[in-house]
Amino acid sequence: MAKEFLTAESAPGQNHENPGAKSSTTNVVVDESVAYLLMPLQETVIFPGMIVTLPVENSAIASAIEEMLPSQRQIVLAALKNGRNDASGPEDLHRVGAICRVMQMMRRNETLVLAVEAQDRVSLEHLHQREGFWQVNIRRLESTSPPVSDQYWQAAVRNLRDSALRLVRNSEAVPKEAEPVVQNFSIANTGLLTDFLAANLALSFEQKQGLLEETQVVRRVDKLQKFLNEQLHITDLQAKLREDVKTEFTEAQRRAFLREQLRAIQKELGEDDGSDSKVADLESKIAEAKLPEAAQKQADRELRRLQQLSPSSPEYSVIVDYLETVASLPWSKMSEDQLDLARAQEVLDRDHYGIEKIKRRIIEYLAVRKLNPTGRGPILCFLGPPGVGKTSLGQSIATALGREFIRIALGGARDEAEIRGHRRTYIGAMPGRIIQELRRAGTRNPVIMLDELDKLGADFRGDPASALLEVFDPRQNNSFVDRYLDLPFDLSQVVFIATANMIEPIPAPLRDRMEVIRLAGYTPDEKRHIAERYLIPRQLQENGVTAEQCEWTSAALQLVIDGYTREAGVRNLEREIGSVARASAASIARGDLSSTAIDENAVKQALGPVRFESEKKIRQSAPGVVNGLAYTPVGGEVLHIEAIRFPGKGGFALTGQLGDVMKESVKAAESLVRSRAEKLGINPEDFTRYDVHLHVPAGAVPKDGPSAGVAMFTALASLFSDRPVNNEVGMTGEITLRGLVLPIGGLKEKTLAALNAGVKTVLIPRQNEKDIPELAEQVKSGLKIIPVDTVDEVLEHALLSGEQSDRPRHPH
Repeated sequence: MAKEFLTAESAPGQNHENPGAKSSTTNVVVDESVAYLLMPLQETVIFPGMIVTLPVENSAIASAIEEMLPSQRQIVLAALKNGRNDASGPEDLHRVGAICRVMQMMRRNETLVLAVEAQDRVSLEHLHQREGFWQVNIRRLESTSPPVSDQYWQAAVRNLRDSALRLVRNSEAVPKEAEPVVQNFSIANTGLLTDFLAANLALSFEQKQGLLEETQVVRRVDKLQKFLNEQLHITDLQAKLREDVKTEFTEAQRRAFLREQLRAIQKELGEDDGSDSKVADLESKIAEAKLPEAAQKQADRELRRLQQLSPSSPEYSVIVDYLETVASLPWSKMSEDQLDLARAQEVLDRDHYGIEKIKRRIIEYLAVRKLNPTGRGPILCFLGPPGVGKTSLGQSIATALGREFIRIALGGARDEAEIRGHRRTYIGAMPGRIIQELRRAGTRNPVIMLDELDKLGADFRGDPASALLEVFDPRQNNSFVDRYLDLPFDLSQVVFIATANMIEPIPAPLRDRMEVIRLAGYTPDEKRHIAERYLIPRQLQENGVTAEQCEWTSAALQLVIDGYTREAGVRNLEREIGSVARASAASIARGDLSSTAIDENAVKQALGPVRFESEKKIRQSAPGVVNGLAYTPVGGEVLHIEAIRFPGKGGFALTGQLGDVMKESVKAAESLVRSRAEKLGINPEDFTRYDVHLHVPAGAVPKDGPSAGVAMFTALASLFSDRPVNNEVGMTGEITLRGLVLPIGGLKEKTLAALNAGVKTVLIPRQNEKDIPELAEQVKSGLKIIPVDTVDEVLEHALLSGEQSDRPRHPH
């Protein structure tokens, strides 16, 4: 609906069509005996003096108007009450409307459109229903106002006009064209002024209808003055807020705003090729990202270059990709840490069984974070065999902290650009994995797990481990520079967690930057608890079987642990449990059983014959046979070192795929036994009369390291002295040519392997005695751990007398 308003010059004393006529708002000819056509309006109020264009959508009213014109050019407009769509009766209409003169009639798209001039207020007296429309008898309503000479009235009118002018000048919601119109109204035309203001101000429908029904001009002035005062107060507050915001309006935001304005102008002129739209969009994103000063300068520089390039230029897309990457990084976005220590402990206990030392370390970090929120993130390294829960522990840490979790697999990575990214000079360049993952996470303080750190490689493309030196240094990573960004990015709030199976492949400078936390393998008792609490419920759920349909017995679970798995972790254990669960699910799905109890027979039926026999069944106390303890990437292991002698010329054979270090340990053990031949009761001539063959079983598996020196010495001493070694004793330690026993690593894993193999006593170097408190309680209670200083003490605890041997004595 289009609308205009009579100006002050034409309204008071002359009609805009006939300059000599009297004002239409004061001397309108109204015949109260005539029934005028009524046109209802939805939530629209027409005031005297308005010129409006109205579409007539009611076909019956449109036909009636066409029939009555040109003989009758006056119709009545009245507003429907709220919520009404049509006038079904007098109760649906407001009783005060406006009589209007039809100035023009036209058709647009088959719809009748009227241009009408509102002439005066009228009261709807009698309504007459016709076919599809109403006719109404009306009564003209006179507007009364105080005399022009009344000084109070003059002051009120002048105050109203000044307030209206002030609102027009200060408010963007009122058209500026209204200012001269308001200025030209005289006090004699106050009624028309109030109608003009009521029509043009942002009043509600009820407020406008109330002003139309008000015939006392004084009251209309009072109501409008109150509304104007409210609007002026709001306008002043808006101006103050704009002024306050202006101080926070950064240069980048101002440029983005002006760029958007320029784009709109160019679009109107038909000069917009889309490039300015892209630049404006990038400027807006960069402004929202709240970049640091250095990054903002770089982004502005690239934006200026982009403005000078054509979209068809090859460099255009490179700069756009770069700026989009910069704008999408979480420069200032951080997730809020959840520092509830009790909740964090609950999450860790819920997700993981045991590993109390690691849980304690995580709680300590949370406590420090709570006391010092600005502290740097730790660099942790979880070291342990596969399947002990290193990766899932990282997820639990993120959950406990309430942070995003990111996992980056480093296994097999050989390119330094994986960490630092590519320079933008290369085609297809992109940021490194760390920046990419931060971009996806949307926060700059996630928990990032760098998985399989010990599997990193190095070739002509660089060394990724060296690139991680800056990432893992808490005093340097607050300004980590990715080659693609070429900007410093703050990584100091990131919690980095690395995982590895072996510490040796990790370069020493990188190890020095991490806090290494060792995760030993699980004891059989711990495996049983983990299986009952986590593995069995998860596998039952994945295979669509309920706990009531598939109930495990303790004996069956123990059989799977002892007879079908030989690992430090629980990965294969879960796989075997899943195989048994699938076999039960198949029986239930076929309808053979509605439920089943998983016992030892069911396990053997699903998994086949037992794969691993107990170590106790294959061990014997015999000369030259020793239980050595080794540490491998998959956990601890018991090595059954075997040595035999046979007539020869003093030859020495080694088999079992031994590494150079282990071969040297054998040579040192041989020299030590020869030097102590008299003390050990060995005939020195035996060394030249016999050939010796020393073998370490599992010949397909490479073996190396110095910690088997004690076992090698014991095997040779036992062989040549013809005294059997106690098969319930295991040992580990490096030896010297003076007979000293030196410390070793991997004590947790080695003692755990000894416990699982049924060994009763373990001999360890005295200098490893400090590590005993960190062993699992089940290990400390199930093993007799004896620290030794020399090989003499080893032989004292390991060798048996001849009568205790399980084999006949070896002949000289």
